[in-house]
Amino acid sequence: MKELVKYLFGNLYFDFQGEVTVEQVREFLREDDSREARQLLSKIIEENGVEDLLITLADILKDHIRTGVSEQIIREQLSTYSES
Repeated sequence: MKELVKYLFGNLYFDFQGEVTVEQVREFLREDDSREARQLLSKIIEENGVEDLLITLADILKDHIRTGVSEQIIREQLSTYSES
């Protein structure tokens, strides 16, 4: 049982339900005038969409399954992504 649990836990993954477009991201960030928001939007435009963001974010959040995924963790990872 221990090995099965270890295997299943190690193979969990995040997936985001529904489609997120650049326009939706613009709308979400519309009233956020922070440097982080501007930097993230710039990165998304530079990458021609949000697909890379979602894939990267899901991969990174997987590392936080054991300790928990929170809004703060997601915010930190979005900042890290936009700075890369």
